[in-house]
Amino acid sequence: MKQQLKGEGLLFLAALIWGVSFVFQKTGMSYVGPMTFGLMRFSIGTLATLPFVFIYDSYCKSKGLDVMSFTDRTMLKAGILTGLANFGLSSLQQIGLVYTTAGKAGFISAMYVACVPIIMIFLRRKVRRLTWLCIAFALVGLYLLCMTGSAGEFLHMQLGDGLVLLSCVFSAIEILLIDHYADKVNPMKLSFMQFIISAVLSGVCAFAFETVELQAIIDCRIPILYTGLLEIGAAYTLQIFGQKTAPPVMATIIMSLESVFAVLAGSIFLHEVMSGREITGCVIMFIALLLVQITDTPKTTDSAASTEGLQRRQHD
Repeated sequence: MKQQLKGEGLLFLAALIWGVSFVFQKTGMSYVGPMTFGLMRFSIGTLATLPFVFIYDSYCKSKGLDVMSFTDRTMLKAGILTGLANFGLSSLQQIGLVYTTAGKAGFISAMYVACVPIIMIFLRRKVRRLTWLCIAFALVGLYLLCMTGSAGEFLHMQLGDGLVLLSCVFSAIEILLIDHYADKVNPMKLSFMQFIISAVLSGVCAFAFETVELQAIIDCRIPILYTGLLEIGAAYTLQIFGQKTAPPVMATIIMSLESVFAVLAGSIFLHEVMSGREITGCVIMFIALLLVQITDTPKTTDSAASTEGLQRRQHD
């Protein structure tokens, strides 16, 4: 029981870090462009993750387990594919934050939970009926949160909200890729490769489409350091260790609090205010997406649950 509570505490801290990170991602856009921000935070995140790669290798050796090399063919394929998906989701989310609030972005990002079953249909994998009912309610909540105008303008969505929603598709693709490779590769090295690929691609786009200025990066040091060290480096590691002892259903509930923390942080630090309609949409989405995860979690194996943290974000 003590170990379980410790694991739940680690997951709660990870969810808090991820939720607050939307504030720092939003603030960072006042100093540098989205790609420049991505270059810096993923570079720092990559360096922060590197020590854990060696620690995990040492752990595997102590247990007599095989240590997979970065050059392993399966490792390379998994790293490249998940890295591309990670770059897509993080870039779209970061660009979207230029045009929307941190709180709304936090909730919309949670829609990756609904995107996964949709993509699973194309992969000919079975989806439970209750899951579809939950997704339908989540879409109602999304409509109340994001759609503006009268009923005749049903498809009118702000640019930022639309970009963050599109990032959920890449997030869902990344989740399914990780689900496929979870038992085939080293999880810490997979994470490291995702981050370094995102850093490289963000760098290419930054120097191609943005003006990269050293002074602007220095001025943006707090958002960059928070997201690089805490969001990417620390929170991911906390989730890995937290899910080793926390029950899958409880882990799902705790990590879903990320979206709530995003709204609270946006309100406290950025003075963002939601209308009654938007708050109603958030409540409906939170309940629906939580039920989606809980109804699917019992069918998740312990192995998959322990690597579920590789889905993120990112928030990335």
